[in-house]
Amino acid sequence: MDAQTAPTPFPVFAPTQEPSELARIALALRKQVVRMVARTGQGYVQQGLGAADLFATLYFSELTLKPEDPAWPQRDRFILSTAHNTAIFYATLAARGILDAKRLDTYCDDGSELEINASERLGPMIEATCGSLGQGLSVGVGMAAALKRAGSRSRVYVVLGDGELQEGQVWEAAMVAGNWGLDNLCLIIDANDMQVEGHINQVQPDEPLADKWRAFRWHTHDIDGNSIPALQQTLRLARTTPGQPHCIIARTLVGKGAPSLEGILGHNLKLPADAAARALEELDQQEALA
Repeated sequence: MDAQTAPTPFPVFAPTQEPSELARIALALRKQVVRMVARTGQGYVQQGLGAADLFATLYFSELTLKPEDPAWPQRDRFILSTAHNTAIFYATLAARGILDAKRLDTYCDDGSELEINASERLGPMIEATCGSLGQGLSVGVGMAAALKRAGSRSRVYVVLGDGELQEGQVWEAAMVAGNWGLDNLCLIIDANDMQVEGHINQVQPDEPLADKWRAFRWHTHDIDGNSIPALQQTLRLARTTPGQPHCIIARTLVGKGAPSLEGILGHNLKLPADAAARALEELDQQEALA
């Protein structure tokens, strides 16, 4: 293993509303994603790099939670429907103090609870096992409806990939949520234009995407998913706008932050040691300029 991709101490960060600090956290998450995927030489590095700003904003600026008590009843619920995008998810849990950072070194090892697809084997920090794509929104709708009936102020956040929108179950859940007015439900679509077979437009074009969600009675925004201020503002609007479920179409760039990887549509990308070292150098340069 190259020295630059070897495990290094990973800090725990405090919640913040400062975009510059959230950007610093997102950069640390990106570096950890590269290190984790480099251990096996192949994985979901592109999605993780692209979604780092989204995860940093959600876990350090938006979600109500207690790191020391992941099962706290008053917590907000987070569901990763794109359950294979775990390098960024696990790195975020560690950075927030929910997961022991030492466990990141077991990512994808045989028998490890840090599986390639996040599962409830890991513990209560995983709200639902969503290894089969397209199921997360249905789970989120059920949770949001139950919380409303119980009079809870907790909210439900679901991250869905744009490729998942080709699953019919997504639209059944969308119809129910819109008809029931589940305003405690916030869906974030990680719209990175990539799925296993390549670019979305070459497989199953989904535009006009925002119009579809509005037709299902969702309060909808289409934003730059790599802009932390835009994410903060839109999440705030979702939290304070009653009467409808909320859909945030977050346009992200795969490989974001490492120029040598940006824009490469590699769903399960091979990442040899030299490519990982180069990506880390590029991320280090960003940190030096910050």
